[in-house]
Amino acid sequence: MAKKKSAGSAPAINIGIGDKDRGAIAGGLSRLLADTYTLYLTTHNFHWNVTGPMFNTLHAMFMAQYTELWNAVDPIAERIRSLGHPAPGSYAQFGALASIPDAPATPPKALEMVRILVEGHEAVARTARAIFPLADKAGDEPTADLLTQRLTVHEQTAWMLRSLLEE
Repeated sequence: MAKKKSAGSAPAINIGIGDKDRGAIAGGLSRLLADTYTLYLTTHNFHWNVTGPMFNTLHAMFMAQYTELWNAVDPIAERIRSLGHPAPGSYAQFGALASIPDAPATPPKALEMVRILVEGHEAVARTARAIFPLADKAGDEPTADLLTQRLTVHEQTAWMLRSLLEE
């Protein structure tokens, strides 16, 4: 017999993914959100602080990249909410959950910025990839789709940035 809810409360989540799986997936997505937001902040920082002969190219490239990252955080957070969990949203939470370091306190030279961003995008790709088996096992197609989209962006961006470092 199903538990009866009071008239003012929402029914239990019943989307075909069990509580334990939803929690594990939401936890992984919380790490992805933290990584994405941290990389967004670093990229925006570098956009503001880049100097040197590649200024125009990197300034514009970093703007396109931080805009893409900014647009990515909302769908990740909303997927966490769809799974019935609160999305992290504070610097303290992001710092505890992120696998990538914060931006350096002193802006590095332009090509070091590029190297840091390559490493950041690759780290975010690894975070996204680590969630995939959880989503697949649970039959969570919306999360799998989101992860596929994020992997495509981060792997391609890492490749493009890495190309700038080749001699």
